Amino acid sequence: MAALISENFKFLSLFFKSKDVVIFNGLIAVGTVASQTAYNIFAFSCPCSPERNYLYGLAAIGVPALALFLIGVMLNRNTWSLVSECRTRFCRRLTGPAGFALLGSIVGRAAVAPVTWTVLSLLRGEAYVCARSEFVDPASLEGFPEGYAPHIMARFPCRDVPAEVLLFWAAIERQLKYESQLLGWLLTGLIAVGLFLLLCLKRCCSPLGAEQEAYWKNFRYSEDQIFERTAGIHAKLLAVESVKQFFGFVALEQEDKQQLEQYQAQNNIPRSQWNNITGVYLYKEKNGVPLYSQLNKWAAVSSDNNVEVTEMDALC
Repeated sequence: MAALISENFKFLSLFFKSKDVVIFNGLIAVGTVASQTAYNIFAFSCPCSPERNYLYGLAAIGVPALALFLIGVMLNRNTWSLVSECRTRFCRRLTGPAGFALLGSIVGRAAVAPVTWTVLSLLRGEAYVCARSEFVDPASLEGFPEGYAPHIMARFPCRDVPAEVLLFWAAIERQLKYESQLLGWLLTGLIAVGLFLLLCLKRCCSPLGAEQEAYWKNFRYSEDQIFERTAGIHAKLLAVESVKQFFGFVALEQEDKQQLEQYQAQNNIPRSQWNNITGVYLYKEKNGVPLYSQLNKWAAVSSDNNVEVTEMDALC
């Protein structure tokens, strides 16, 4: 079980670092579809009680969507870049357009799973039928017997009603599923149109061309991979020095010995340098030459102190 959990975390980590946003969002959507299907099969159970059906139906749609949204926000790297930016620099470098673009990026990524959950819930219809069943007007059903209290409508999803009115369940379910699926398709269409308009707006407002933006993404992806790999080796070498100083010796595996021989042990990096490469990054240029990341800017400024850096409102 521990190995299975470890492999699942590695799989999630791999795709959360993926540079292909379309594939990443597609995987989130597929995972949400599987989760939603499993929930409807194994967990969904309408209470079939007045005043409870509506709350249960709303909770079945809204609470998982909210949880998925918050998880998406927490797992988004830009969220913590924004937190670091506000903590270290009080967001002084963030203009209105840049802040809006950053929040849009965070919310847009985080909204993939909850929107998929909501749309699927509406298209399947079980939660909507449960929530709306108690509000169906018996008078709207042709031939519905008189003498039944309105609260009997809440018991229809469980089919816990007298046989003479159970025949009306098919018509009630058909009408409610029609409403639910109509809302689902309308929501899908509105989101698609809104996403298309936002992408067009992003392209129109960006100071970069499409090819340069693609290059920027490739640069950031490569830099992240190399930085993470190098940071791991640097941390291991520093840990070796600390352990060796404490115990007088250090027990290393063959791979660690090879790395120790290949790379020189480095001193600890001061916090000021970490802060310099941490936070929200806006597209910058040095004498007309692009600087594609905080680390890229730090390297350029460190090599030439008398440099003028031009900052633009563009996010990768």
